[in-house]
Amino acid sequence: MKLKLLTAAGILALSSMSATAQEDMDTSMGFFITSVGGGDGANLGGLVGADAHCESLASSVGSNGKTWRAYLSTNGINGIDARDRIGQGPWYNSDEQLVARNLADLHYSNVNFTKQTALNEQGNIVNGAGDTPNQHDILTGSNPDGTASENTCNNWMTNSEDGSANVGHFDRRGGGAIPESWNAAHPSRGCGQDNLIATGGNGYFFCFAQ
Repeated sequence: MKLKLLTAAGILALSSMSATAQEDMDTSMGFFITSVGGGDGANLGGLVGADAHCESLASSVGSNGKTWRAYLSTNGINGIDARDRIGQGPWYNSDEQLVARNLADLHYSNVNFTKQTALNEQGNIVNGAGDTPNQHDILTGSNPDGTASENTCNNWMTNSEDGSANVGHFDRRGGGAIPESWNAAHPSRGCGQDNLIATGGNGYFFCFAQ
């Protein structure tokens, strides 16, 4: 009888702890698509410039106190994978909807990552496939697992028509080698603003709070 009572008490305690943890969890915005790009194609001023853009947009809607990082990979001697820049999760959008619980969820399950949840910092749905204009190509420079690809537009330092950047489809639709991939659908046609627009984007990228 004592064992049963202790077990019941333990279950009650665990349930209470779980409820408290859920109440304490920060469900404020920790993810968004930029509502505007850098304006110079894939020349974002490198990772420093891209991170600053994330910070500025988050601050513009009153989201302060978090460290924001652009989901962008770079390659070369000092290269870094996008997945290693953004923390461990979980991440919620501006409507406090869960986008991904952790890195594994984000890159391998990502059932919560849809056009309806991948909002910009203002809480708006971004134009996707079938909308005019289509702007669903999101700069990442990454492979499906979040590691760096060869296509990073000189590590986000060029707007040349030469080269390309791997882009994802936030709406999980369209063409390309992996059209349903949110972070690695296909390479862009170039690194200039006109190139990105012609491919189906506008120089947008993802921002995550660490």
